Amino acid sequence: MMSQMPQPPQPPQPTALSRCPNCEEPLESGDRFCGACGYDLSAVPPRPGDSPTLTLSGALASAPHPPPEAASVDWPHAPETSSSGIPAPMHLATDLPGTDSGGTALPPVPGRPPMPGPPPTGSPVSPATGVRFDRPAGGEIDEYPLQAPAPRPAAAATPPAGTKVCVACRAGRVDTDGYCENCGHAQPRERDHMEDEVGPLAAVTDRGLRHHRNEDAYAISHTTLPDRAPALVAIVCDGVSSATRPDEASLAASRAAGDSLMAALPLGTHPQQAMHDAIIAASHAVNALADEPGGAREHAPHQNSPACTLVGSVVTPTLLVVGWVGDSRAYWVPLDRSTAPARLTEDDSWAAQMVAAGLMNEAEAYADERAHAITGWLGADAYELEPHTASFKPDRPGVVVVCTDGLWNYAEAADELAEVLPPDAAARPLHAARVLVGHALDGGGHDNVTVAVVPFPAPSQGAGSA
Repeated sequence: MMSQMPQPPQPPQPTALSRCPNCEEPLESGDRFCGACGYDLSAVPPRPGDSPTLTLSGALASAPHPPPEAASVDWPHAPETSSSGIPAPMHLATDLPGTDSGGTALPPVPGRPPMPGPPPTGSPVSPATGVRFDRPAGGEIDEYPLQAPAPRPAAAATPPAGTKVCVACRAGRVDTDGYCENCGHAQPRERDHMEDEVGPLAAVTDRGLRHHRNEDAYAISHTTLPDRAPALVAIVCDGVSSATRPDEASLAASRAAGDSLMAALPLGTHPQQAMHDAIIAASHAVNALADEPGGAREHAPHQNSPACTLVGSVVTPTLLVVGWVGDSRAYWVPLDRSTAPARLTEDDSWAAQMVAAGLMNEAEAYADERAHAITGWLGADAYELEPHTASFKPDRPGVVVVCTDGLWNYAEAADELAEVLPPDAAARPLHAARVLVGHALDGGGHDNVTVAVVPFPAPSQGAGSA
């Protein structure tokens, strides 16, 4: 195929002018040069009327000229009138919302209504502490919002009674893997927040605002002694986060201790002895986790065996018994507040040892970064199991608060906790437990929070919360 020859460049087309810009002589159409003075007509600049002229005054007149690169931008010109001939409306600077260099909205102009701002973003801030609950940009987050549920298929049938239903679409059945068979949404973990009210006592546990899972657990129940007197049982366990599977450890311990007490008390075993035996049973249950095939595969020389702390109480019409290992606590708060509240347990911790040895006062010890290092726990690698038990015979009605350090970190002294506890805690134990958990969350919620509220004396069978 024969190639095409390139065409020579075309000369620039003349500008259609009626007179020479230099000598004002008439021009003929197509002239490239003026016949009178020889002026090059192809170099004629744009007519003066092509660009608007702006009059500058004051500070604008003295302002420096824009950089050369800015002059090459083809800025559009705003119309002076609308299409209907009505002058275009004028907008003042105060008509538009502004922000400072940090992005903060500027204060409203006096005499003008505030302009609506953009919708709020980010996570809420606790009004009590000012602590933000959002995560740093690009950081790891612990929970993800559910997307809008997928439309329910027309053929999807309502799951039978007793089937776990998806919290997103409210129609699909939740499979054993924790996902909805209808819309595919992952379900929230059951232990993130749990509440129970059993007869006259109640318990609440919450994951808190910083942990990625809830490693606390509780067991509450009530039974009858051989003389038909009522007995209330509350067990609270806190998984040791530095150990493997701490959530499994706390759950196994709370269940084993609760079952042991419920089996021993109706047989006439003294409550203090029953509490001691329950702690032993809980220890065996946690130790067994390290011997399971799954635990053996997970456990390595540089890891700790599953471990947890435990605190429990047994309340009868005349006796109050507590038992513990670790730094979870039990408090006594009289209903009439006529006498001082008291802490009923002593921590198995570095801080408690320093205070007991007289090396530090309590304020100094608990201000140390080693304060919460525990010296006693349930687990296969515990140095030696030393269950602590104590019996009390209060002379007036009151409430026993059994809790993990997720609460007492925000109300450590007994009088501080008593100030938070509602006055009607004995009559409304679930409400009281919720208030205490809420106090910890408002304070920052840096740990899992678990609280059980048990009234003393134990009311007769059939009496419950009001």
